[in-house]
Amino acid sequence: MRQCRGKAGDLTLFGEAAVEQLLETLNPEPFYRDDAHYMERALAQARRAASVGEVPVGAVLVRDGSVVAEAHNLVETTPDALDHAEMLVLREGARSTHSWRLDGMTLYVTLEPCPMCAGAMALTRIARLVYGTPDPRKGAVDSVYDVLRHPANNHRVEVSSGLLSEPSARLLRDFFAGRRSRPA
Repeated sequence: MRQCRGKAGDLTLFGEAAVEQLLETLNPEPFYRDDAHYMERALAQARRAASVGEVPVGAVLVRDGSVVAEAHNLVETTPDALDHAEMLVLREGARSTHSWRLDGMTLYVTLEPCPMCAGAMALTRIARLVYGTPDPRKGAVDSVYDVLRHPANNHRVEVSSGLLSEPSARLLRDFFAGRRSRPA
């Protein structure tokens, strides 16, 4: 387990200081020319999620410059705890390619994946993950756990982190602040 200058539980969820602190500890891979474009699409999906009362996380799956799938969280809508944005694009990627192996694909997501989603990425053998903001409570790539680089995995996923982190974190902060301000 990788820790980030103190216990993740001590960090305010998606607070600016927490995000900055986690970003300082990461060793991101370089970003490529089209990464910002696809991350903007993931952010658009996250905004759609927020507009329907879902936790604002969006994801886009890309192969060879073409979007294979894009989605946002649907956990509240379906209701199904497995319907994270990442899981939805991985499922659609498998359906559309008629293969569980998503070799050569890049997944863009606004929030660092949880253990379930990171595990699914390793199992589907995506080539690369690009995520926006770290998750100091459940992040399973860099912040709390390191699922993708675990020695038991026979597949390695290249990881680039911190792309459009601030707008991703702001969406989450605003969403949860709005939830806290509503009467129960």
